[in-house]
Amino acid sequence: MKENKYLSDIFNLVINIIAYALILSLIAFLLKTIDIDNSYYGIYGLVASAIIYFLNKTIKPILFRFTIPITGITFGLFYPCINILIFKLTDFILGAHFETRGVMTLFLTAILISIMHLLMEEIVLKPVLRKGDKDEHSSV
Repeated sequence: MKENKYLSDIFNLVINIIAYALILSLIAFLLKTIDIDNSYYGIYGLVASAIIYFLNKTIKPILFRFTIPITGITFGLFYPCINILIFKLTDFILGAHFETRGVMTLFLTAILISIMHLLMEEIVLKPVLRKGDKDEHSSV
């Protein structure tokens, strides 16, 4: 059972990082407001996606708890600002390899990443994990 949880966490990590990379690449290609260094075969897009994923899992909950009053007063409209801060932190960490410009595009990117996360959760992750649980229970 513990091994299945470990594998599902790794699967979740890989799927989300790839989905984030696709969204970042799409925004970088279409809107030209995110610059991702293409050297080393686009590895910086995956690195930026991994950093965003880990910041979302570690720092974002802390920031959310501190900003609950502001988020409540604005009826949730402040929440994407936390995502924009995550993008700016990623920009700071990667320096010239990942650069962001414009708040509205980052707001749109944050919304697209949230939608992609929900879709990946419903379409890919939950069905695969349910199938793994069925296989585990049938072999017992």
